[in-house]
Amino acid sequence: MNEALNSLDPVHGGHDAGGNRNTRLLRLATYAAVTVAALLILAKLIAWFLTDSVAILSSLMDSVLDVGASLVNMYAVAHALVPADREHRFGHGKAEALAGLAQSAFISGSALFLVAEAGQRLFEPHPIARDEVGIAVMVLSLALTIALVLFQRYVVRRTHSVAISADSVHYRADILANLGVILALVLAGRFGWIYADAVIALIVAAYILFGAWGIIRSSLDQLMDREFPEAQRARIRQLVLDHIHVENVHDLRTRSSGLQSFIQLHMELDGDLTLLRAHEIADEVEAAICAAFPGAEVIIHQDPAGLEEWHPPFPS
Repeated sequence: MNEALNSLDPVHGGHDAGGNRNTRLLRLATYAAVTVAALLILAKLIAWFLTDSVAILSSLMDSVLDVGASLVNMYAVAHALVPADREHRFGHGKAEALAGLAQSAFISGSALFLVAEAGQRLFEPHPIARDEVGIAVMVLSLALTIALVLFQRYVVRRTHSVAISADSVHYRADILANLGVILALVLAGRFGWIYADAVIALIVAAYILFGAWGIIRSSLDQLMDREFPEAQRARIRQLVLDHIHVENVHDLRTRSSGLQSFIQLHMELDGDLTLLRAHEIADEVEAAICAAFPGAEVIIHQDPAGLEEWHPPFPS
């Protein structure tokens, strides 16, 4: 039986212009993340020396870990963009998911460090010094982080990159963290609520851990070849069945690997059709699926309708 195979990698395949644009966006997003995190480390280090605020210290440590996570991310994205080769026929997209797991470890580590520091400050509170300097630095940090997150969201919409999405999660957590630090500095420095510094740091830590769990789930979904959402699977089935000559579809399997999507299925046709006509129908169905799922690699197997054949047990 004939198989119709189409490889339209959005980075290296049929859509060259869009693919090259996506490649540039992915690389630019990783460079921007490392640059912003490095600038924030310098600014927060100065602010911490001047204020001795545990909230700023926690934000500083988070930025240090951000640099580490973003460097891992930059390597992973570069590796994921390498085209398929003889040893990696399905490409290198899962490097993104591995980077996501590494980032979740960085993020969880920063949250646990923050819990330890904030817990100690609850038992040994002291006033905040030079709070106006700390507030100014955190406002700058907030502005830079918001700009980075907005750019990352744009890149994720264009490329559907798991690694950039994971990177964006912890920078979004940083936005909340920065707001919390500013609030802590105002309450502790201006109103004398010295416990606010530690309490808000603990709240930020809980939010960071929540974000880390989301990254872990997303990364594991790719590494474990999780199926597309059921709505997308139903759409694929309908696209196949919309062809007038297709009588049924079974053994639909889908997965993602970085930027690449993979779709394979068996469709049932009239057994009296010629091999050439069956191939033409498969090409037409394949084109319809690729139009709905740009960049997907589609494999279609044609079966005579009503033919009983054994397949490994798999829920349709």
